[in-house]
Amino acid sequence: MFKALLLEQIDAKTVAKVTELDESALPEGEVLVEVAYSSLNYKDGLAVTGSGKIITAFPAVPGIDFSGRVKSSTDPRFAVGDEVILTGWGVGERHWGGMAELARVKGDWLVHCPPGLTARSAMVIGTAGLTAMLCVLALEEGGVTPEQGPVLVTGAAGGVGSVAVALLAKLGYRVTAATGRSQEADYLHHLGASAIRTREEMSQPPRPLEKQLWAGVIDTVGGTGLARALAETQYSGTVTACGLAGSHELPATVMPFILRNVRLQGVDSVSCPTPRRQRAWQRLLSDLDAALIDEMAQEIGLDQVIDYAGRIVRGEVRGRTLVNLTR
Repeated sequence: MFKALLLEQIDAKTVAKVTELDESALPEGEVLVEVAYSSLNYKDGLAVTGSGKIITAFPAVPGIDFSGRVKSSTDPRFAVGDEVILTGWGVGERHWGGMAELARVKGDWLVHCPPGLTARSAMVIGTAGLTAMLCVLALEEGGVTPEQGPVLVTGAAGGVGSVAVALLAKLGYRVTAATGRSQEADYLHHLGASAIRTREEMSQPPRPLEKQLWAGVIDTVGGTGLARALAETQYSGTVTACGLAGSHELPATVMPFILRNVRLQGVDSVSCPTPRRQRAWQRLLSDLDAALIDEMAQEIGLDQVIDYAGRIVRGEVRGRTLVNLTR
């Protein structure tokens, strides 16, 4: 038997409860993992509260990422005792996820934990950190350098935003952090932000072209804020879009793309190819200030996830929320 957060649908409503399940209830897969940590992401919040269509089949275990140790394996790439990480691949959506003491998954979905990274630190970084690193890689591939000017990060106090701010600052970029939570200004400055922009400023509908401010942008919000960021991006700048916490719509024009040669680069961490994932994890290990990792995270137990899921959907959670499955 193992403990899990189980989601069921009753009378068209999602009902979440912590319960005990038999190992035979787990879905098919080549690798059985003893989960040490998962993390609570915005998508998990939507799944647990039922406020977003995340889960495709009930009953289900949420949790789009986890780290832990291999308990058994029929995949030759993974041996008993190996430390592994999983992010994406529809886990926690189409396949049972990490908010349980055990998870059975396909070997193709796992990566080995890089030497020097603990299971706990891996989940402090988690899907949010991986996504942030993929955005930084996209900025670099778009030719954005620290010398070209400041980089804007929207939704900066959230999970992806917090890691993005810390990464960019460590790499020498001047970071402007956009947030709707003015009380988090000190936290964002501590992570490395040199300036703060308010949600009210970002939510003002832009003209087709505004004053050129940003060499690059990491946007986690979408909607009007993304449209404004595009209108304010410098000539030949790169804007990465990886989230839609504000809106899935883009009320923009083609003017920044045509007249300023701006690139809008989508960033997906769910189906990202394994070699690029491995590259991103190695960069995270070298480029993310280890001293900041713990400062970005708060730790909860499985029995606290339901409460925190509502809080993260309401935008009340700062940084990363770690779920300890060994408690």
